[in-house]
Amino acid sequence: PLRQRDENMVGPAYTLRYIPAREDLNEIAVFRDPEHPQRKAVEEAPSGAVMVFDSRKDSRAASAGAILVTRLMVRGLEGVVTDGGFRDSPEIAALDIHAYHERPSAPTNLTLHQALDINVPIGCGDVAVWPGDILVGDGDGVMVIPRDIVDEVAEDAVEMTVFEDFVIEKVAEGAEVIGLYPPTNPDTQKAFEAWRAEKGR
Repeated sequence: PLRQRDENMVGPAYTLRYIPAREDLNEIAVFRDPEHPQRKAVEEAPSGAVMVFDSRKDSRAASAGAILVTRLMVRGLEGVVTDGGFRDSPEIAALDIHAYHERPSAPTNLTLHQALDINVPIGCGDVAVWPGDILVGDGDGVMVIPRDIVDEVAEDAVEMTVFEDFVIEKVAEGAEVIGLYPPTNPDTQKAFEAWRAEKGR
C-alpha cells in the first residue's frame, strides 16, 4: 500500500494488460488517440471496481500517475493495483483511493509498457486475475478471491477473524499459545463460545 488506511479495499477487478513497449508504436503522440487502451480503460472502469494493471512485475516505468489515478478516484473506483510502480506516488498516497504498487517509478509507462487489452484475464504479481474477481487489500497487501467462491471465503474469513480476536485477547491476558492456537485443548472451544456469546460476535 502507498499508505496505511483505516478501512480495507474491496471490489471487483477491472483489468488492463501491458506488453513490452516497442518504440515505433509508443511515441508520446499515442495519448492523443481517444481509443488508447490506457486512457479508454480509465474512462470505462465502473464505479466500485479495482483497476488492476498487469505490468509484468516491471516497475522501471510507471503503470500510471496521479492524473489517471485521480480520474479513477473521481469516477468512484475503490482502488488501483499494479505489480509495477506508480508515478507521483506521494500525490497518489494523499488521494482518497486505495493504491498498491511495487515501488515508486518516475519514467512514463510508454518507455517500457504498451497498453493492449482491457478487462481480460491477466497476471499481476504472479497471480491470475479474471475480470470480476474480488480484490481485498489491507495494510499488508492484496488478495485475489475467485468470484465463484467469494461468499464461501468471506464466511470462513469472518469466522477466523472472530476466533483470532479471541486468541489475541487471551494471549494478551497471559494465556499460552499451545493448545489455544490452533485450538487443540478441549476447553478452548468452550471458552471461545462463552467469549463469543458475551461479546455478541
